[in-house]
Amino acid sequence: MRKLSYLIILAGVLIMLYPKASEWYNDRQQAKLLEEAEQAYSELAPAPGPDLQKPYAEVTQLLADESAQEEEAPPSEKPSEEITVGGKITGIIEIDRIELKLPVLEGATKANLKHAAAHMKETAPLGEVGNAAIAAHRSRTAGRLFNRLDEVKIGDTIRIKTSTEAYEYEVYDISIVEPTDVSVLNGNDTDSILTLITCDPLVNPTHRLIIHAKLT
Repeated sequence: MRKLSYLIILAGVLIMLYPKASEWYNDRQQAKLLEEAEQAYSELAPAPGPDLQKPYAEVTQLLADESAQEEEAPPSEKPSEEITVGGKITGIIEIDRIELKLPVLEGATKANLKHAAAHMKETAPLGEVGNAAIAAHRSRTAGRLFNRLDEVKIGDTIRIKTSTEAYEYEVYDISIVEPTDVSVLNGNDTDSILTLITCDPLVNPTHRLIIHAKLT
């Protein structure tokens, strides 16, 4: 009977510890991706397609899916030692105000968003004329992914590094919109725009926090 009690206590401890262990694992994978990004980059994405409604809807749904961000599995399930991502590393995003430095993967998929920010491949290539969109989860853990994106101010600088270039964007607009508002991805034939997308509010999100910046 005493052994059974110990086993029950041990199982309870493991269940409580698993979310932190899972978060540590995701941070470790993010660090690996960032290290890889700083060593080598992939080519820029192809030109965007004309219809962004469907891909944007898919991205905003992924952002709203808390299980994709902070999934809790039974303690018996161990994370794989492999990094399961479908996109190549296309750059690094840095924002000094919120002490952010993340790898940017190509393609806003569930696997890519788990460990990094992701460039919507349907939007403009980074640094080029048009609107390049980058999405990331707003983790509930302070400082992880886009957790502090709401602290960004108009006039702040966002830096993007790729294999060949270093771009600086200046924030000119901050808004909170409905998840279906695809107009945030609008561009023009003159400006190089960067759009950052995440959920709002932090808990039980119903809207999307949008940061718009222009290449300087």
